[in-house]
Amino acid sequence: MGLNKGSSREAISSNIKKLVDEWEDDGTIGNSHPRSKKKAVKQAVAISLKKAGKSKYQDKDSRK
Repeated sequence: MGLNKGSSREAISSNIKKLVDEWEDDGTIGNSHPRSKKKAVKQAVAISLKKAGKSKYQDKDSRK
């Protein structure tokens, strides 16, 4: 899986892309098996933000 370290937007979006590509290849993200692409993307976002030490809500507040 090998995700990038860092909390920049570039690192987070790169990790999301890696996770979604992994799901498209074999239908899994880690140990889970999301059935739709929408759920896979949501899960990839959550994993990437967790790895970066951020939350979905912190990211929205920092854009102001």
